[in-house]
Amino acid sequence: MIILQIALPVPLRRTFDYLPNGEFKTDLTPANRSEFIGCRCEVPFGKGNGRKLVGIITDIKTEASLDISKLKHITRLIDQSPLVSTHFFELCMWASTYYQHALGEVFDTALPKKLRQGEQITLTPQILWSATTEARGLSDNALKNARTQKAALNHLINRSLSLAELKDLCIKNTTLKELEKKNLAVKIEQTPKPTPPSVNPTPYSLSQEQSQALEHFSLQGFNTWLLEGSTGSGKTEIYLQAIAQAISNGNQALVLIPEIGLSPQTIARFNARFNAEIVTLNSAMNDTERAESWLKAKLGIADIVIGTRSSIFTPMPRLGVIIIDEEHDLSFKQQDGLRYNARDLAIVRAQKLNIPVILGSATPTLETLHNARSGRFQHLKLTAKPKHQSETVIDLQDVCGKTLYQGLSQESLAELKHTLDQGQQALVFINRRGFAPALICHHCGWVAKCGNCDANMTVHHHPHHLRCHHCDHQKPLLRQCPSCFSPELTDIGTGTEKVEQLLQQQFPDHPVIRVDRDTTQRKNAFAQLLEPVYEGQPSLLIGTQMLVKGHHFPKLTLVVVVDADGGLLSGDFRGTERTAQILLQVAGRAGREELSGKVIIQTHHPDHPLLETLFQSGYSQFASELLEERQLTEMPPFSYLAIVRAESRNPQEAIQFLTSCRESLNHHSSATANVHLLGPLPAAMERKNQNYRFFVQIKSTNRPTLQALLCSAVPSFEKIPGNAKVRWSVDVDPQEMP
Repeated sequence: MIILQIALPVPLRRTFDYLPNGEFKTDLTPANRSEFIGCRCEVPFGKGNGRKLVGIITDIKTEASLDISKLKHITRLIDQSPLVSTHFFELCMWASTYYQHALGEVFDTALPKKLRQGEQITLTPQILWSATTEARGLSDNALKNARTQKAALNHLINRSLSLAELKDLCIKNTTLKELEKKNLAVKIEQTPKPTPPSVNPTPYSLSQEQSQALEHFSLQGFNTWLLEGSTGSGKTEIYLQAIAQAISNGNQALVLIPEIGLSPQTIARFNARFNAEIVTLNSAMNDTERAESWLKAKLGIADIVIGTRSSIFTPMPRLGVIIIDEEHDLSFKQQDGLRYNARDLAIVRAQKLNIPVILGSATPTLETLHNARSGRFQHLKLTAKPKHQSETVIDLQDVCGKTLYQGLSQESLAELKHTLDQGQQALVFINRRGFAPALICHHCGWVAKCGNCDANMTVHHHPHHLRCHHCDHQKPLLRQCPSCFSPELTDIGTGTEKVEQLLQQQFPDHPVIRVDRDTTQRKNAFAQLLEPVYEGQPSLLIGTQMLVKGHHFPKLTLVVVVDADGGLLSGDFRGTERTAQILLQVAGRAGREELSGKVIIQTHHPDHPLLETLFQSGYSQFASELLEERQLTEMPPFSYLAIVRAESRNPQEAIQFLTSCRESLNHHSSATANVHLLGPLPAAMERKNQNYRFFVQIKSTNRPTLQALLCSAVPSFEKIPGNAKVRWSVDVDPQEMP
C-alpha cells in the first residue's frame, strides 16, 4: 500500500495521509518518491468531500498513521514533476521547525497565490520597448523641451525594457506612444528566454575603503558579511560590484529591500549598471505579475531579483549571492502568521547553498553587530563619506518652554523658509500619521476611544473621520461630545496631516508632499508623489518612517525631526536601539551631495545620554554601551527569546490557555536550569479589535536549549482543552514585545 504524506495550509503542525488516485501513471513506490515529492495535489479535507485544499506531497511511505479504511484519495495531481526544488523544500522545512509553524502554512507563505490556488503558471509573450536606430543618432539637444520623453529614451537606449520595468521606472504609456510617433521607439513582442547578461563600466572610481572592502570580500563559499557604512558611504556600489562578480560567474543575485517605495529607485540604478533580466517581487504587484516574476526566477531567466521580505523564498537555480539592504529594518520580520525573519532565513539559505550573504546597514542591529565583533560574521566598514559630500550639521534643539506651531518651533520654520529660498528641499519627519492622535472635549475631558481597542481614535481630515490605527475601525468626525453634548471638541497632538496643513499655509508657493500610509495606498502612488522631488523642485516633504529608508534626494539639505522624545521613553527594551537607528537614518537624508546638510532634532531632553552619545561619539560607541547594558540584563543578543501569544474575546480563556502552556513548558524544561518563564501577562495594549491579548515569555541563554524546549512542548499546546477558543501563536526571536 502506498501512502502520500501531504502538507496542507491549515494551522495544524503535522502532515496528512492520503491515497493516490488513478492519475499516477507510473508504478508508485517509495523508491521513485523523488519524482513526486514537491508536487502539488488537490485533496478533500474535513468531513465529507466538499472542502478542497491544495497541498504539497512531502513523502511517500507504505504505512499510514490512521486506519487505512479512513483514508481518502486525492482529488487530482496538479504537477507531473516537483514544483519546488530540494533546496526550497529544505528551507521551508527548516522554517517550519525553527519558527514552530505548520509546514503547510509555510509552503502557503512561500508560494505565489496562483500556485497556492492550484493554477498552472506560464510565461506570456513579452512586450518590449526599444530605441530605434534613428533615436541612437539624436543630438544631445534633441527633445530638450520634452524632458519626460528624453528621460524615457535614455533608458531605452541603454537596453530594451519590459512593461514591468517601464512601470517600475514610472515611464507612462503615453510617453512611449509619443516616442513611437516620432519613430524614436518601437514595440517588440518576444517569448521570454535567458539571455547572456553583461555589466556596464563603473561610472566613477572607487574610494580606498570601497576597494579594500571588495578585496576582502569573496564569493567563494558561505560567509556572512556585515557591510557597515554611514549613509552615503557607498554601500550600494559594493552591492553592485558583488552582483557583477556573481553574474560574470554565471550566477543569479537576490537583493532584499525593506520598502516597496525603494523599488523604482533601486531598479533604475541596477538597470543603468546591468544589461540583464531584472525582476521585482513585492506586494504592490498583482497576482499575475508576481507569478511571472517568480517563474522567471525559477527558470533562471531572471539574473537579479529585487524584492521585499517574502522574496527570500524565491526559487533561483543559480543563486550566487544574497544581499539584505538596511538589514536592521523591522519590516524584514513578519509580524503575523509565519513569524519569520527574512534576514535570518537569508543566512540559513546561504549556508545551505554555500554562498555568501551581505548584510548592509549604517546602523546594524545589536545582534548583527555582536556577531560581527565576536568573529561569527565578517565585518567590512565604510566610514568615510564621498569627497564631494559635505558634512551634515546636527542641531539638538531644546524646545522646552517654546511656542510650537503644530509641533514645529519658530526656529525650525525659519530654517525651512531659508532652505526653500535657496532653491533646495527639506524633509519634516514625524512618525505619526493622521491629523491629530486624539480628540478631546474641552468642557468635560471626554476622549474619543476605539470601541474595539484600548486606544484613542486618530483624527483624519482627508476625508474627515476618526480612525483607529490598530484595528482600522472608522466612524464620522463628531460634532458634539457624546458625554456632555458640548460642541467644544479639540484635537490634541500633531500628525502628518496637521503639519501638512501648516506648511501649505506657510509656504503656498511650493509643493508640500505628504508621504505616509494614507497617501501611498494606490499603486505607484509613492513614485508619483516623489516626482517633483526627483526633478529637483524646491519642495517640502512630510513623512513617516517609510520615507527615510534608503532614498536619495540630491537637493534635500534640511531635515527637521518634530518629536524625538517618544522613542526615548519607550517601554520596549529595543526602544532606544530603534530610536537611534531612525534618527540616524532620517539624518542621513540631508546633504548627500555637494550641498551642505543640516538636521534639526526637536527635543525636550537635549542632554539625554542617548542623544549625546549618538551624535557626539557615533553609532558604534552607542551600540557598545547598549551591548554592555544588554549583557548585564541578559537580554538579546546575550539570550534568546520566544513568546507564546494568545487572544480571545473572553480574557479568562486566553489566560487559562497560557497557564496550561506554561505548565507544559515547565514540565518539558524541568531538567534545564537556564530557561526562564514569565507570564501570562497582558500585552501593552491588552484589548485590540475586541480581543484580549496575553503572552508568556520564554528566555534562555542557549539557543539549542530553547529550540529543544519549543519542539517538545509546542505540539502539546494543540491538545490543551479549549485551545480552539483562543487564537494563539509562537513568536521565535520576537522583534517587538507584545
